[in-house]
Amino acid sequence: MKSFLKYLLASVLGVLIGFMLVFFIFMGIIGVMIASADRTVDVRPNTLFHMRLDQPIIDRASKNPFDGFDFINMRPVSRLGLHDILENIEKAKNDDNIEGIFVEISFPQAGISTLGEIRDALEDFKESGKFILAYADNYTQSAYYLASVADHVYLTPTGLVQWNGLRSEIVFFKGALEKLGLEPQIIRHGEFKSAVEPFMYDSMSEENREQVMTYLSSIWNVIADGVSRTRGIPQERLDEIADRLLVRSAETALEHGLVDRLMYRDQVLSKLKELTGLEEDDDIRSVNIAQYTKVPKKREFRGLPREKLAIVFAEGAIGPGEGSDLSIGSVRISRALREARRDTTVKAIVFRVNSPGGSALDSEVIWREVELAANEKPVIVSMGDLAASGGYYIAAPATRIVASPQTITGSIGVFGLLLDASEFMNDKLGITVDVAKTNEFADMGSIYRPLTPAERDILQEGVEDVYRAFTKRVADGRGMDVERVDEIGQGRVWSGYDALELGLVDEFGGLARAVEIAVEEGGLEHYRVLSLPTQPDPFEELLKSLGSGVRMRLAGNVHGSLVRHYETLQRALESQGVQARMPFDMVVY
Repeated sequence: MKSFLKYLLASVLGVLIGFMLVFFIFMGIIGVMIASADRTVDVRPNTLFHMRLDQPIIDRASKNPFDGFDFINMRPVSRLGLHDILENIEKAKNDDNIEGIFVEISFPQAGISTLGEIRDALEDFKESGKFILAYADNYTQSAYYLASVADHVYLTPTGLVQWNGLRSEIVFFKGALEKLGLEPQIIRHGEFKSAVEPFMYDSMSEENREQVMTYLSSIWNVIADGVSRTRGIPQERLDEIADRLLVRSAETALEHGLVDRLMYRDQVLSKLKELTGLEEDDDIRSVNIAQYTKVPKKREFRGLPREKLAIVFAEGAIGPGEGSDLSIGSVRISRALREARRDTTVKAIVFRVNSPGGSALDSEVIWREVELAANEKPVIVSMGDLAASGGYYIAAPATRIVASPQTITGSIGVFGLLLDASEFMNDKLGITVDVAKTNEFADMGSIYRPLTPAERDILQEGVEDVYRAFTKRVADGRGMDVERVDEIGQGRVWSGYDALELGLVDEFGGLARAVEIAVEEGGLEHYRVLSLPTQPDPFEELLKSLGSGVRMRLAGNVHGSLVRHYETLQRALESQGVQARMPFDMVVY
């Protein structure tokens, strides 16, 4: 017995010592990662800026080195920040040590408006006289749109350029819900408010098809026009290439002028050496996006400026609470706007909105803070890929609104969605539900029974009240009549190109242009940028990541493109209250 206890205690002690060793090693790795994240990078002369755009691009990258880290598989899953990319391109333009930019992009994980902003920045970079070389094994249409700005566009000899036009595919859940015995109960305002159509129909309504074709055509024209300008191919010819699918191989891409040469990677590296003035045996000096972000930007003045420009980032669906860097929590964003408003050293605010909308109530909460801020100092909204429905709601009171031609915006309309699961419970599962209540409407909205006509009327009245408030907010913010807002509203989605003509935005541009306007409006000369909301401490985020690792792994079992459809259905069924949300998620390939 004593021997057993001795061996047991020895085993327990060994496990504890092993655990402690692993813990200290892990903490050491964490320390090294944090230290390396803060370490500046020295760029030597004759260096190449290497832009590999193979990771998801969000508006603002996290400064947390563990952000996106997969603790199950022990590997990083990082994201690129659009703000960092744009600043790096501008920095490289004025950096005498940077000879040119090498862009690698095949399957970008970013919206077409985001890629358009990067493309505009690269086009501005070319004014420096430095070169841009783009290379890929394959180019999707969105990747080619960005790459086409380069001086040299190269493709692997066995690669392909996709150039066949845009399409919109909408998944409808009506049949699946019917099979399950689930009936969606929908209350909406807006002839074009098609967010609920996937639950009502099995195909697009004529109104929805009309709006989809309008903004698809608008975005396609912007893409084709951009390629036409930089590649010197008439837009009519580009349409013919797409209509007849003339580009079917690397050779036909070269034949029709979409690429300059077909080259293997070793040949591309040789070309880069030639462009940077190196000998064939020399090694290429390069700096990537993460490294170049750490390089301090040249300043034309000494000391730390007192005056600030605040950039408030709001990305994702709008909902209650704190949210995160990828979801707009009304509490967190309102606090950030309030902080920027109350800070007397902040002379102007750029409000970056990249959202399909969400909760109407939480949109109203954020709207109030934007209005208060705009009454005291310039607030310039920069619209990202999406600023639709609730995303437009919170942008409406700004001093000026800047959007890309490819931005999806508008969708001024609201809806409510409730689920009647009585057939599913009764007929499919054999479960019945009874209720005892003190008042007539105590169980209104219960999933265990359908709405009564009186309840539908009450909810419709609520939707109409929210729509009236929405159109009034837009009318006041944009200096329009409510009738005019209702005319271009009705839940209809517009491209940024059409939104400019309709008066919903003031001018074309991205985040960089919004900053320029804010600097001018705020009378700023020497200033520093305050990025809000303040990002949390890396160690706090590490603990959250460890805690949510298993949950994320389970969610990851829903694989591939099915993830988007699963998330769309889940988000719709979990929505509470009246929604100001865009009809669907949009991805351009």
